Amino acid sequence: MTGVTQCLFYGGKGGVGKTTCAAATALDIAATGTETLVVSTDPAHSLSDSLETPLSGEPTEIRESLHAVEVDPETQAKRYENVAKALAADLRAAGISLDETEVERIFAAGTPAGGDELAALDLLAEYTADDRWDSVVFDTAPTGHTLRLFDLPEFMGLALETTESLRGQVRRLANSARAMTLGPLSAMTGSSDDGDLAEMRARMERALAVITDEERTAFRVVLIPERMAITESERLVEKLAEADVAVDSLVVNKVLEDANEDCSRCRRQQQRHEQRVAEIRETFPDREVTTLPEADGEIQGIDALETLAARLPDTRK
Repeated sequence: MTGVTQCLFYGGKGGVGKTTCAAATALDIAATGTETLVVSTDPAHSLSDSLETPLSGEPTEIRESLHAVEVDPETQAKRYENVAKALAADLRAAGISLDETEVERIFAAGTPAGGDELAALDLLAEYTADDRWDSVVFDTAPTGHTLRLFDLPEFMGLALETTESLRGQVRRLANSARAMTLGPLSAMTGSSDDGDLAEMRARMERALAVITDEERTAFRVVLIPERMAITESERLVEKLAEADVAVDSLVVNKVLEDANEDCSRCRRQQQRHEQRVAEIRETFPDREVTTLPEADGEIQGIDALETLAARLPDTRK
């Protein structure tokens, strides 16, 4: 073990090859004997296809030193539903007439992310605190989802602080009412959910600390050589910088490199890709830019991923 889990994110819009890059990088890291976990938080899972191994919500061994997991957003979201239900019970105990559906709706109002982001953030805190892993590689959700993920810890911190305060007041009222009604028997009643909110808030804060720690976390943006993708990536890098998240490099995928000399359309496409790559290097002069060739079909299987890993930035510690 290295002592502190290192974390690497691959982000970008959907369909650019984040999953493939994450799988290839994880294989490369694990080849050094580093205990590595690759995690897919994208609702449209394809990590199992890349690794050609069925995956679930629990880490599955791929080979020595490498495990993989695909997040189940619905399962993870239940943790947050339980907190809302606990709050509803406290409110009812204090005589406030709200049913669980109403309280859950209040609790969720304004939440800037869906279950997949909640699951991603929750698992980030869980896996980076697990001493089984030296390195965790995240195949994140598409750009829009990713931005909400990084907005989430601060929002949830404020929401949970407010909810904890309200819950404390309600609990005191409920305890007073029980004491007046039941006397000494009131000590035998009560909720076992006291730690839910505090625990959730601590996990959110822990996740934010990991995300913004440049010594242990890096973010790579994957894009394709198209002008719209360049614009989106520029916005993503700016947003991450605002959140104090370090972007160490960009990976330009699906670049046509060896056009058929007899195909004029292919030669024009290669020239256009070369121009776009030059534009990317100019747009991001302070960051490493790596190009990956356009592949014939999907890159799947250990051998293909290892070949791809040789072209990705070196992650070996």
